[in-house]
This record gives sequence, C-alpha cells and structure tokens, in this order.
Amino acid sequence: MITTTFRITRYGFKNFLRNGWLSVATVAVMLLALFFFLGLMLFRFVTISALDSVKDKIDISVYFKIEAAEDEMLRIKAILEDLSEIKSIEYVSRDKALSNFKEKHQGDAAEQALKELDENPFLASLNIKANDPSQYSAISSYIENGSFDGVIEKVTFAQNQLVIERLSTIISNVNRAGLSLTIILAIIAILVAFNTIWLAMYSNREEIGIMRLVGASNTYIRGPYIVEGVIYGVIAAVLSILISIPVILTVSPWMAKIASEIDLKGYFFSNIFSFFLYQIVFGILLGAISSFIAIRRYLRV
Repeated sequence: MITTTFRITRYGFKNFLRNGWLSVATVAVMLLALFFFLGLMLFRFVTISALDSVKDKIDISVYFKIEAAEDEMLRIKAILEDLSEIKSIEYVSRDKALSNFKEKHQGDAAEQALKELDENPFLASLNIKANDPSQYSAISSYIENGSFDGVIEKVTFAQNQLVIERLSTIISNVNRAGLSLTIILAIIAILVAFNTIWLAMYSNREEIGIMRLVGASNTYIRGPYIVEGVIYGVIAAVLSILISIPVILTVSPWMAKIASEIDLKGYFFSNIFSFFLYQIVFGILLGAISSFIAIRRYLRV
C-alpha cells in the first residue's frame, strides 16, 4: 500500500511537470477562480458591514403627547423591552430632545428661531431599534394596536417604512447573489480544470492503454491524475493568498475613506489562516473532482 501510494504520488508530480505550459495554464485558471472565491468572501464582509452600519442608523420613534406623565412613558418602555423583536430602546425626554437640538444646530438659524419660542416645542420619545429591519412593521403594528393611544402622539414607522423595506430587500438580495456567484464560480472552475486535465490525459492515452494491457488497476491509473489535480489546487490556493495580500493593502485605505467603519485589512489579516484553509480545501476539491470526473467520463477506466 505504501509503495503504491508513493508511486501514484510520484507519477502525479511527473505528470504535472511533464505537462509544462498546460500545467501553468491550469493553475492560472484555478487561481482566477480561487481569487474570485476569496474576493467573494471579502465582498460579503464589506456588504454586511456596510448594511449593518446603515441598519444602526435606522430606527422608529414613538412620540408621546405633551401631557403624558413620565411614569407612564417609562412603563410603556418597560413593556416594549420584553418584545423579542426589539434590540434596544432609548428614552428621550423633552428636555433632552431640546438639548440635543441646540447642540446639533448651535449657531445656525434654527437655534435663533427656537429662542423666539416661549416653551419647549419638543415631545418626549422612544427611539427603537429592531434586531432585523423586517421586524419594524410588526413592532409598529403592536404599538399602534395596543392600549397606548391615550399617551402616544405618533409613530414614525410610516416615514421610514420605504427605507426599511428597501434595506431588507438589499440584504436578502446580497445574500442570495453571494451564494449564487459562489456556486457559478465553482462550476466554472471545475469545468475548466476538467477540460485541462482531460487534455493532459488525452496526450498520455497510449501510456494509459499500456497500463491497462499489463493489468494495472483502475485506482493505479486514476491516482496520478487525481494527485495532479490536487497539486493544481494547492498551488493555486497558495498563490491566491499571496496575491491577495498586496491587493488588500492597496484597497484597504481607499475603503476606509469611503466607509471608516469597515476595516478590511484588519478583517483579512485576523482571518488569514482561515482564508488559507478555505482556499486549500476549495482548491483540492476543485482539482480532485475535476480529475475524477475526467477519468470516469472520458477514459472509461
């Protein structure tokens, strides 16, 4: 068994070296597929981070009537905190709302207009963030259909509904597109590697025929080509990581200018060993599956 395994591995390396430029072309194609696969994982991180940032900026506000007692408002806040759909609730008193407005509009015309008023025009409110944008509708319905009509002036879900619904659609579409693109790239890589390995096997068809005549087993014939496919995958995986490093170092500063909350470089280097493992496994699977299919389908061994 050990001798057979050693010979199969040795013949696999010989085939790889003997094919020369054909091996280089195969590695290049698989490298492209693996590079896009890695890029897809990084793109998923960027989109999720960007969407999470937008999600954090979206909420619905519940405004209370001016005569509502603070104890009643805090009671409603406690009731809403028990809802599983709600991530967080912030109570903003009338005085706090006034202070926030002055701080935001310090020195502009809005602050001057506010000084003309004799009383605080702002209402106390609850700023509500949901665990998921799709849950805002249920939260709004619960508040509006509850027993809070006597103290609630309005709920701002209607004004934010279009933004929230579009955000939910974007998140769903990004997730589906990412999965679809991953599958498509994997299929393309398998087909390209399959055709390349088939050409290599076709050039060695006389040697394979001799091996069959002398009684070589199917495993002994298949083995070197599967090893060859694995070599393609491993080399492509290593190169994809090495090429990605300067690309990430170049792109990351530009990404930080666009969205400061997205630390692409930090994410990549903190997970580089995981990415390397993914690339190795994906590359080996692509090469081995392509080789196995080529042998089984075209050589009939």
